[in-house]
Amino acid sequence: MKKIFTFLTVGTLVITTSLFAQETKEAPKAPPAGSPEAAMMALAKASQNPVADMNTIPLQFNWFTGGGLGNQTLSQTLIQPVLPLPINKDFNIVSRTIVPVMSIPTPGGEKLKGIADIQEQLFLSPSHAKGLIWGFGPVFSIPTTTISEIATGQFALGPTVVLLGMPGKFVLGVVANQMWRIGGSTTTSPINSFFVQPFINYNFKMGWSISTAPSITANWSAASGQQWTVPLGFGVSKITVIGDQPFNLAIQYYHNAVRPDNAGADQVRMVVALLFPRKM
Repeated sequence: MKKIFTFLTVGTLVITTSLFAQETKEAPKAPPAGSPEAAMMALAKASQNPVADMNTIPLQFNWFTGGGLGNQTLSQTLIQPVLPLPINKDFNIVSRTIVPVMSIPTPGGEKLKGIADIQEQLFLSPSHAKGLIWGFGPVFSIPTTTISEIATGQFALGPTVVLLGMPGKFVLGVVANQMWRIGGSTTTSPINSFFVQPFINYNFKMGWSISTAPSITANWSAASGQQWTVPLGFGVSKITVIGDQPFNLAIQYYHNAVRPDNAGADQVRMVVALLFPRKM
């Protein structure tokens, strides 16, 4: 694990140093207000804010291989529409729905395909926050799985929270939640899961950014030594406009340094997010 961590750290430093060489030697500052660079950076930073006052439709494609999967690949597509709903001039309820579409390899070489349990996250968040940006509320899991081999048959509920700041060219924060079974099947392993995703984004000119956002999870119902999944990695993203439609495009690589025996060792994540800012 030390070799992996050293490789990732050195790789991050090399890429970051190369990119920083194109920037000013002074402390990172946002471009002048009103400039095209400022507008592009504002859109990039809004796309990196989980509770931004902006409609988005992110499509996240994940491929897992190695480790317990051997030479096979598990694919997961997350459809994650985010909709801020104003409740007054100061606060929004931000709805984030996560629909996982799975393709799971079997020892016989077949693929199990279908939808996993859908999550609904609701955040109460200030609509015009400055400094520390926050959001909190409930997270629900609904037993919608169409693949019997991974079906939980359970409803789950718990708290979710997001905290972030946007100093200069950075967007720094964390999303976390914990869910417990509240109903449904009693014959499957009870849902008792933790999720935390720290994220660090550094934004460059013309919508480019370098970032890390590992999805760290714990299944408290699993056996000892099989509970945690801890990825390490990073990637790049770019804001672009096709016609009149802005997009955020990203690609990242992660290595699951800690994982259950049956989990993949390596992950490639690609994101295509449609952005619908209120003002361009």
